[in-house]
Amino acid sequence: MEYSGVPETSKRVRELHARMTLEEKLAQLVGYWVDQGDDIVAPMQGEMASTGKYSDATTHGLGHLTRVYGTRPVEPTERAAWLWAEQRRLREETRLGIPALVHEECLTGLAAWQAATFPTPLAWGAAFDPDLVEEMGSLIGQSMRELGIHQGLAPVLDVIRDARWGRVDECIAEDPYVVGTIATAYVRGLQSEGVHATLKHFVGYSASQSGRNHAPVHAGPREIADVLLPPFEMAVLDGGVRSVMNSYAEIDGVPVAADETYLTDVLRGQWGFDGVVVSDYFSVAFLQVMHAVAEDLGHAAEIALKAGIDIELPTGDAFLEPLAERIRSGVTDVAIVDRAVLRLLSQKEELGLLDETFDSPPEFIDLDSPAHRDVARRLAEESVVLLTNDGTLPLGSGADAPKRIALIGPNAASSEALMGCYSFANHVLAHHPEVPLGFEIPTFAEALGVELDASDIVLARGCDVEGTDTSAIDEAVDAARNAELAVIVAGDRAGLFGRGTVGEGNDVESLELPGVQRELIERVVATGTPVVLVLLTGRPYAIDWAVSGETAPRAVVQAFFPGEEGAGAIAGVLSGRVVPSGRLPVSLPRSAGAQPYSYLHPILGGPSEITSASSAPVLPFGHGLSYTSFERTQLTLGASTVDAGDTFTARVVVQNTGDVEGADVVQLYARDVHGSVTRPVAQLLGYSRVTLKPGEAVSVEFEVPTTRLAFSDAKMQRIVEPGTIELWVGPSCDTRETEARLEITGDKALVTTASPRYVQVEVAALALAGTVN
Repeated sequence: MEYSGVPETSKRVRELHARMTLEEKLAQLVGYWVDQGDDIVAPMQGEMASTGKYSDATTHGLGHLTRVYGTRPVEPTERAAWLWAEQRRLREETRLGIPALVHEECLTGLAAWQAATFPTPLAWGAAFDPDLVEEMGSLIGQSMRELGIHQGLAPVLDVIRDARWGRVDECIAEDPYVVGTIATAYVRGLQSEGVHATLKHFVGYSASQSGRNHAPVHAGPREIADVLLPPFEMAVLDGGVRSVMNSYAEIDGVPVAADETYLTDVLRGQWGFDGVVVSDYFSVAFLQVMHAVAEDLGHAAEIALKAGIDIELPTGDAFLEPLAERIRSGVTDVAIVDRAVLRLLSQKEELGLLDETFDSPPEFIDLDSPAHRDVARRLAEESVVLLTNDGTLPLGSGADAPKRIALIGPNAASSEALMGCYSFANHVLAHHPEVPLGFEIPTFAEALGVELDASDIVLARGCDVEGTDTSAIDEAVDAARNAELAVIVAGDRAGLFGRGTVGEGNDVESLELPGVQRELIERVVATGTPVVLVLLTGRPYAIDWAVSGETAPRAVVQAFFPGEEGAGAIAGVLSGRVVPSGRLPVSLPRSAGAQPYSYLHPILGGPSEITSASSAPVLPFGHGLSYTSFERTQLTLGASTVDAGDTFTARVVVQNTGDVEGADVVQLYARDVHGSVTRPVAQLLGYSRVTLKPGEAVSVEFEVPTTRLAFSDAKMQRIVEPGTIELWVGPSCDTRETEARLEITGDKALVTTASPRYVQVEVAALALAGTVN
C-alpha cells in the first residue's frame, strides 16, 4: 500500500491539534524523566542533557512520563497517588488539559518494586508455548493498567545472530518464526488489558558487528527481509501492535533512527502500521553524538521526524528548544511535527486518556498475586532444558534421593542469578542494595532444601561468577568428596554496562563460562563423585567439555534466567517432580570464533572439508531431553504436490514410549533442495507442544501455507518458488526421525501482506501403545 504521510484522525483530535501552539505541539512529542539521577539504567545516560526543572518542562503539557515506577524503588500505591495528582494537575493547570502517557519497561514483568518477575524472553523461547506467554502478557498488562501505566517497552523481537551479544537474554530465539509467534502472543496478551506494547528494536540491532552493542550492522537486504523483519511484520499485522521503537543500529552506514525506508516505507507503507514510533532512549541525540549524521540536536530532530520517529524518549533533548529554533527560523517545516502530534494525540484518545478524570488512585494493588506466581511457575517449568543425562537424573525425593549432597557454585544461593537484565532487581535495585527485593524469590539452595527435605545438603560457593579468585575451590572439592552427589550451579550474573556478565552492554569476546567456573566444575568432576551441572545463564555458552568427555558431569541442566519461581522449577526437574520439556531456542555454540551462527545457514555455512574450522554447534536448535521417551513416526502429506502460494497438510504420529507423562515439542522442519538463491539446510516450519501419558499417541496435523517457505529472490521479490521440499520431524533440527517429500508446482507466487503467515496445528488422540499403525 502507498503511504500518504497523513495519519487518519478523529474530529476531536483534529480540533485539539488546531488549537495548539508550537510549544504545546513539541511538548507532546517528548518524555520527562522525573526520577533521572546518577543510577545508570540507559546507555550514555550521564552524557545526555537534562531537560531542566519538571515544573518548567510541563508548562505547555507533556507527551510522556518516563518510568515513574521503574527508575528507583517506590512504594506502588504511594507512587500511584502522586501520579494521579500529577495527571489532575496536567488536566487542570495546563491550557489544553492533556494528561501524560506513562511508559515503563516490562520485559520480564513490570519493572517496578514489588512486581512479579517472570522468566526472561530466552526462557519463553525454550518453552515453545505462545499461549502461556500470552497469559503472562495479560497479567503484566493488568498490573500496568491498575497503576496508570499506558505503554510497555516490550517485547524484543531481535532474532539472535551472535551469542557474544550481551542482550541475548532479552531475545526469544534464533528462529524468526518462533520469535514472531511468541512475541505476537505477548503483544496480544498485554494489549488485551488496554496497555500498548512496543516492539523492540526495529530493525537489525542483534546483527551487530562482532556481537558488540551499538555496533554497525552489515546485514544484507535479503537477511533483513527474510530473517530480521518477519517477526515485526507478524506482530504488526497479526498482533495489532500500537507502538514500535527504533533500533540504535546503523545498517550499511545509515542509522535506523534516520532511515525512512524502514520506519516509514516498510512499517507504514507496506504493513499499514498506524500507531506511534518512539525513539529508543537518547537515539535521536545519538544521530549527532554517535553516528555524526546530524550537525546539531535540532538537525537530529528533523532527521528523526522525517524518517518516521514520532516521540523522543526518555527526554526532550532534541525535540524541544533545538527543534523549535529551526522551525522558527524557517529551516524546518512544522508539517513533520504536526504529523507526529496527530499520531500521539490519537494514541492518547485510543487509550482513553483524553477522558480520564484521575479521581481515585488505587489504595491497594497486588503486583505478585497467586495468578502471577502460577504463570511464572508454569513458564519456568516448561523452559528448563535437560541438555545431557546418563540416567543420574531424576534424583527422586524423600528416602529415594541421595542422603548427602554437596551444593556448589556461585549461583546456588543467589536470587539475582535467577533474573534477567531487565528485571527490576538487576536493572534498578542493584543501585539500592539497602532495599529488599519486595517479593518472594527463593534461591536454588532454598528450593532444593524444600524439594529434597530428607537430604543433608552442604553448601560451598567454590568461586564467584566473575574474577580469578580460586581460593574457595578446595573447600568445594572437599565437600564433593564427602557427598553422594554434587550439584554445581554456575553461569551468569545479569547487569548493565559492565556490571555483570550478560545484559545490555555486557558483550563478550569469549563464550567460555565467566571467571574460573570451568576450573571449579572440572575439579569437582575429577573427585569421582557424580556431578549434576545446572547453568543459570542469559546466553548459551561453549560447553563442549561439559557435554562429553572426561570432564563432563553426569547431567547438564540449562535454565535461562527462569524468574521468581525458577528455583523451584529447577529443583523439581532434578527430583523428577517436573519432567523436563524445554528445548534449545538457540544453538549451543562451539566457540566464540564460530560466531555469528544460525541453524538457518546455507550449505556453505556448515562444516565441510574445505575448512579446518568447524562452526557446527555442540547441541542443535530444538534439542532437549526428557525423563520419558517419544517416538515420532509416519510423517505423511495430504497430497504430494501443492501449488506455490497454496497450503499443504503434514501429519505425524507422536507417541510417549516411556514410563512417565511428559510433553514433547513436535518440530516440523523443511529444506528447499534447489533454490534460485541459496536456502538454509533446515528451517522450522511449525511446532506444537503436546503432553502425553505413558503409551499415549496422538496425530499432530500441521496445516502449512507454502508462504512459510518464502524468500527474497535475486530481484528482492518475496516469492514462493516451485521445487522439491524435504520435510522431517525429529527431536531437533539435526535429526530426521521421520521424513516426507513435497513438490511445489506451478508458477512462482508473490507474497503480500495478505498472505498467510501461520501454521495451524491440530492434535487428535490415537489408540494406545501397541495398536498404533
